[in-house]
Amino acid sequence: MSRLASLACLFAAGALLTACGGSDDGASATSSTKTATAVAADFPRAADGATLDAVAGKLPEGPVFAPSTSVMRVGDNRVGFALFDEGGKRVDASSAAVYSAKPDGTDLRGPYVAGKQSIAVKPQYQSQQAAADLADGDTIWVATVPFFKPGSRILFAVADVDGELQRTSPFEFKVGQKGGPPDIGDKAIKITTLTPADVGGDYSKLTTRVPPAKELVSTNFADVLGKKPVVLQFATPQLCQTRVCGPVVDIAEQVRAEQGDGVVFIQQEIYNDNQVSKGFRPQVSDWRLPTEPWAFVIDRNGKIVDRFEGAFSAEELAAAVKKVQQ
Repeated sequence: MSRLASLACLFAAGALLTACGGSDDGASATSSTKTATAVAADFPRAADGATLDAVAGKLPEGPVFAPSTSVMRVGDNRVGFALFDEGGKRVDASSAAVYSAKPDGTDLRGPYVAGKQSIAVKPQYQSQQAAADLADGDTIWVATVPFFKPGSRILFAVADVDGELQRTSPFEFKVGQKGGPPDIGDKAIKITTLTPADVGGDYSKLTTRVPPAKELVSTNFADVLGKKPVVLQFATPQLCQTRVCGPVVDIAEQVRAEQGDGVVFIQQEIYNDNQVSKGFRPQVSDWRLPTEPWAFVIDRNGKIVDRFEGAFSAEELAAAVKKVQQ
């Protein structure tokens, strides 16, 4: 759990982190919720036997690749990311795609074309925190990237910046690690989330959002698990390490109000007494979360049907919620 704060910094300011085959060209792998305007043919193809250098070595180095996703599974993965310059300012690319390879640069696969998603919300749902968090930009890139077996893989992006294809530095991930957060298809872990009755009606003890989204902290997760569809969100708008907790809590509130009929939405804060120095709440540890924020969409039988790490759009969450309303 000590990794939570450090990994969450991936999206914080576009800081450059050094922790970071075959014939699959990713032609059909676009954003899972929005068709990308670009196509795979717009980017260099990872031909059979290609290496990272065969693609990246021919392109000038450009933006910093800042993923908001750290947990990778065997199978398809939603990879959200932003692009920054070295000063931490967002780079406005017209299109982008992701490639994967082994750490030695072999077995290059891609391009997996990314679609641009908005993490903005309507004014009536915007918190004080999100207003500041989105000042530098309100869009992210999302690609669907498949991994075929556990192990280490590196990801990098190629982006069209001012009409020129530029590459990012690679970032290394561990695929298929055991002991992580519950996955799609798993049973949700039963936890108790506090409600106003537990804290004498003091909403500041339940959420750091200003103003509080009262409907998001009015239900105990243990009371509805296995009975109703639930969106369970782990996020701390005020204490977030990534600048995206405020926006995604706002997004959950907007989707709840506009498209959440029959679904219970719950926000769970991260730190005991909302103080970083007091460590993580037991609910966060019980769900084995290495980063924040996370959102899990759970059906009425208690099974996880979708999950989001880091930033996501209202469109993405609404599409997942629709699955459990049927």
